[in-house]
Amino acid sequence: MAQITAALVKELREITSAGMMDCKKALNETNGDLEAATDWLRTKGIAKADKKAGRVAAEGLVAVASEGTTSAVVEVNSETDFVARNDSFQAAVGEVAAMALKAETDAELAAAKTASGDDVTEFFKKLVGKIGENMSFRRMAKLSVNDGVVSGYVHNSVAPNMGKIGVLVALESSGEKDKLNDLGKKIAMHIAATSPLALGVNDLDPAVVQKERDMLKAEALESGKPEAIVDKMVDGRMTKFFKESVLLTQIFVMDGERSIEQVIADEAKALGADIKMTGYVRMALGEGIEKKEEDFAAEVASLAGSA
Repeated sequence: MAQITAALVKELREITSAGMMDCKKALNETNGDLEAATDWLRTKGIAKADKKAGRVAAEGLVAVASEGTTSAVVEVNSETDFVARNDSFQAAVGEVAAMALKAETDAELAAAKTASGDDVTEFFKKLVGKIGENMSFRRMAKLSVNDGVVSGYVHNSVAPNMGKIGVLVALESSGEKDKLNDLGKKIAMHIAATSPLALGVNDLDPAVVQKERDMLKAEALESGKPEAIVDKMVDGRMTKFFKESVLLTQIFVMDGERSIEQVIADEAKALGADIKMTGYVRMALGEGIEKKEEDFAAEVASLAGSA
C-alpha cells in the first residue's frame, strides 16, 4: 500500500476542498492515486458538498415526528426555499425526524446511522452532491410524557408534518387522548402565532427579565419622577410584560378572552381529569441564522459595467 503523506492529503484538499479526514480516506481507498481519489470524493458527493459548505443555508424545513407519548422536531437547512419542495430532500428530512425520537441531543442525532449506513452529517453531505445546494442538519428537540400526549403542529406546511415552524406541546393527563391531542394542537397553534418566551414566570431567563426591567426603568426615569414612583411604575409594567410573554398567562388567540391556563383548566373540568402542561417547544426555520442579503441590482450593474 502506498504511503499516504500529509503533503498528499494537503494536495487533494486543495483540489477538491474536501475535509482532511475525507481526503485521507479517499487516498487510502485508492492506494494513494490522486486522480482516483479525486474521482472517489466526487462520486461520494463530498468534494462538491464541501465546496458549497461555506454558503449560508437558512432555508429548508422544520419537521415533526411522533410515536406513542414522545414527539420530536428537527430543523434541516438548505440554501433556497425551492429545495424544501424537493422530494428527495423531504424524504431525507422525514427520515431524520423519525430518528430524533430515539436521540437525546443534536450531537447524538448527527452521529446516528441512517438507512443508507451513513451518519446524519454524511447523509446530507452526499445529498448536497445530488441536489447541488449546501444543506445540513441543524438541531433537534424532543418531549415525552408518562401518561398523556405530546401534540405536534407544523405551521406553513409544504408537506405532511413539514414546514416553516414546528411546535410540540406536552400534556400530562389520564384524560381521553383524542381530546387531549385536540387541546394540544390548539395550544400549539397559539404558540406558533405568539412565540412566548417561557411556559411560566419562573421559567423565564433571568437575564431577559433583568434586561427588560433595566430598559423600563431607564424609560421611566426620563419622566423626571422620584425613584420611588419610578420603581412602582416599573413593577406595573413588568406585570404586563410577564402576562404577555409567558404562555400560561397569555390570552388564547382563538377566543381572545381566556388565558391559556384557564383554557387548560376548563378542558380538565370537561374531561373530568387533571391536565398539566409540562413543556413546549417552538422551532422556527432559520431563526438565529444571519442571512446574506443579495443586491441583484448592484450585481447586474456591475456586470453591465464590465461588459
